[in-house]
Amino acid sequence: MKNIKTVGVVGAGTMGSALAQKFAQEGFKVILADRAKNFVEKGLTNIRTTLNDGIEKKVFTKEQVEEYFSNLNGTDSLDDLAFCDLIVEAIFENFDAKTELFTSLSKIVSKDCIVATNTSSFSVSELAKHISYPERFIGLHFFYHAAKNRLVEIIPGEKTSDETIQSTQIFSVLAGKDAIDCKDVYGFAVNRFFVPWLNESCRLFQEGIASKEEIDQVCMNVFGIGMGPFALMNATGVPIAYHAEKTLEVFGKLYEVANALKIQAESGKQWEIASTTIENIDPQKEKIIRDRMLGIIFFVCSQILEENVCSATHLNRGAKIGLRWKNGPVDLMHSFGENEVNRIVKMIAELYGMKMPTTVAEKYWKINSVKLEKKYPVAIITMDQPENMNALSEKTVQELSDKFNEAENDSLIETIFITGSGKAFVAGADIKFFVKNIKANKINDIKSFTEFGQKVFNRIDQSNKNVVAIINGLALGGGLELALCADIILATNKAQLAFPETGIGIYPGLGGTQRSAKKIGKGLAKYLIHTGKMISAKDAEDIGLVDKIFSVDEMMQIISGNKPLPTFSKKSLSEKWNGIKEFFEKNSLMGILDKKYAHQSLTNEDAEKIIKTISYKAPVAIKLADKLIDEAKGCDSELIYLQEIFATSDALLGLTSIGKKVQFFGK
Repeated sequence: MKNIKTVGVVGAGTMGSALAQKFAQEGFKVILADRAKNFVEKGLTNIRTTLNDGIEKKVFTKEQVEEYFSNLNGTDSLDDLAFCDLIVEAIFENFDAKTELFTSLSKIVSKDCIVATNTSSFSVSELAKHISYPERFIGLHFFYHAAKNRLVEIIPGEKTSDETIQSTQIFSVLAGKDAIDCKDVYGFAVNRFFVPWLNESCRLFQEGIASKEEIDQVCMNVFGIGMGPFALMNATGVPIAYHAEKTLEVFGKLYEVANALKIQAESGKQWEIASTTIENIDPQKEKIIRDRMLGIIFFVCSQILEENVCSATHLNRGAKIGLRWKNGPVDLMHSFGENEVNRIVKMIAELYGMKMPTTVAEKYWKINSVKLEKKYPVAIITMDQPENMNALSEKTVQELSDKFNEAENDSLIETIFITGSGKAFVAGADIKFFVKNIKANKINDIKSFTEFGQKVFNRIDQSNKNVVAIINGLALGGGLELALCADIILATNKAQLAFPETGIGIYPGLGGTQRSAKKIGKGLAKYLIHTGKMISAKDAEDIGLVDKIFSVDEMMQIISGNKPLPTFSKKSLSEKWNGIKEFFEKNSLMGILDKKYAHQSLTNEDAEKIIKTISYKAPVAIKLADKLIDEAKGCDSELIYLQEIFATSDALLGLTSIGKKVQFFGK
């Protein structure tokens, strides 16, 4: 596979400069190219402005920004791209301009340099005809704002090699992107349903059914979004929506550009939208808007599934990550049910004289949250719902159980890797599940979920296979508990770990109080659980929670089998960590909280900081966690107090106030 270190970005406009910024932030050497120096300088200036804004908002430090810029160079000569490993074309949507560029690049770059197009509308296979060695050509469609939006569609052309596909998949991970795989058809996956959705809003407006404001408001309510279609077109460009829809007209009458959209795009003006919100919309009008806008989504997404453009899982992910929809298309189809979806899709099919898709049925709407790959003698289990930070739900834990069973029962598998996609390994349990059941007075359902989770985790812990957890990002609560079931815990240098439970009114219930104490000792386990402190991969390695740190690139090499597992040895605790360990081991919880600790292994200042942090946590949760760690009766012991802890008012307060400061009352 191609080892990508240097990336060229051609086109220094909004998209190109954002991509160059993101790639530089992720540690790639980047060359931003355009046809004139003033375009390049403008792009670099825009990047500098964006990064400086990040410093003011405390997203970046000044030192980080300087490091990012040290990875970035600009040029007005394509010849400077000769030594790139990957080139991403991000110029304006003009077929002739793009093909002319690819012809020129073919004469400059090496034959194994991967060339990618960021086109949102043209066929990747058609563009590939204009480059030498088309097997190294691929579509990488990024989304606005590309420095922040994590979605990328990976679109192989007819001649794209497997090696190119694999290399770009790895690059996407290294570049901090969440990828979905798409077939090479016009619009690919996301724009295929999103642009007609914008177009339909224009039809509703031109037909006099509703005002722009009413359409926006209904869509915001139905789809759980912050901006309606007209506001979105203003933000991203009305002409962009128009030209994208023109490309899709090949699919039939439903896709024909609305006259209102054509007129607005050609005017060069944005939509005029009143600033006032619509509070009282006629119910009949609201239903028409809802049915038409949902109908377009349901109809087009059913076509996408029928044509195998992408999976239901990736289709849903595209909307939730790329468009920031609260509910993806498949989520919506599930929530409305097969009969209602059929009614709405049939209405759209009749309205536009389109053939009814054959995939309007629940059996086509399966969303997988855990993925299993076998690369003998290795199996890779990936917690694969980055749009939800890979949170542990009932469905996810069941899928994890099924995938692990399959891998464990395969006699050819020797090592099972468990990792996560996106920026999280697993960011804890599904909080909504807890809240829903507490409010419904169904705490027994929480206990049943936890019991099953413990059975799955115990099976992983006791497996005869070699189990390796690779923490690729956030490992919080249940995620850290899952990692602790592995024989070896590896982490990338960007990983962050924490037991945040006591700060939300509960305690770790999937073995966290037991396995953490077994791995790093009771003192440090208490420190992590009682304070809820987020620790870096380096700190986790220093205390023995993580066995070894390595880069994301090394992680991908290990998982792919191109690099062996690293060797490691147990480190001695530093003076700092040894002091914390003894502070919790030689003093009781009450002694610490009452500031009557007998053993002084920390400075007064450090002890005061720890005590202050613990004082903000839920008192009942802290006491129960402390008791569980001290008694060390095994993971099952955590089930004993579940009814008690989830019945507290502190638990409901904490679980419904994530991210907010709250005062717990110990009841």
